[in-house]
Amino acid sequence: MSGPPVTLIGNPVSPYVRKILAICAVKGIEVAIDPITPFRGDETFSKISPLRRIPVWIEGDLTLCDSSIIAQYIEDTQPTPSVLPTDPGDRARARWIEEYADTRLFDVLGWKLFFQVAIKPRILKEETDPALVEKARTVEIPETFDYLETVMPETGFLFGDAAGLADYSLAPAFLNARVVGVEVDAARWPKLAGWLGRVESETPLKKLNDVAMAFMTTRLADQPGVLAEHGYVLAERSHDGGRAMRGPMSPV
Repeated sequence: MSGPPVTLIGNPVSPYVRKILAICAVKGIEVAIDPITPFRGDETFSKISPLRRIPVWIEGDLTLCDSSIIAQYIEDTQPTPSVLPTDPGDRARARWIEEYADTRLFDVLGWKLFFQVAIKPRILKEETDPALVEKARTVEIPETFDYLETVMPETGFLFGDAAGLADYSLAPAFLNARVVGVEVDAARWPKLAGWLGRVESETPLKKLNDVAMAFMTTRLADQPGVLAEHGYVLAERSHDGGRAMRGPMSPV
């Protein structure tokens, strides 16, 4: 029996990968996952992902890079149930939140925090920049959380009673931040904390976060088995190169 027609290259530890897998879950799309460890793609991976970043979507002759591009393609080709609001203004706002999540939020929680504390020493065998981490913790994270508090709803999700693209773009990075000691203070950011609790407990992200946590505590060789344990299909071919390689736009 043949597997799913789509292969998604990317490790669930990546917030961008969980974003796409959450959207697939909402729309009932099954994908075969090639869970390569970040920064370990082989030479073939370099050809299909010129920036050496995940996720990568492979569907027949079509190969797409970048989670925003992939999310838009999924919405265009399988529009129901939609992960975008119906009102044009709200759709634009949702895409802005996705942009903010993919750039500013992940720059702070991902590159300046999780990458520095977890990825550099463990995967790349490089030293952490303590000054960069300290500035992120004391200055940049509070600034980003202050902004997000202003766009959060009192109840439900960002654009109604169902989570959508905006929610699945923002929420995944908070798990990575939590792993390295950053929590959302509910006293200071009550709406942000409440929203995050709902997304992490009432949507497909709950299962995906469980998978990500399992990956973080599992040896690399055993990580593919984690997918099967959680009911996911493993891709027949792996693009893991067996060693760490930086991409052309990797941060220092």
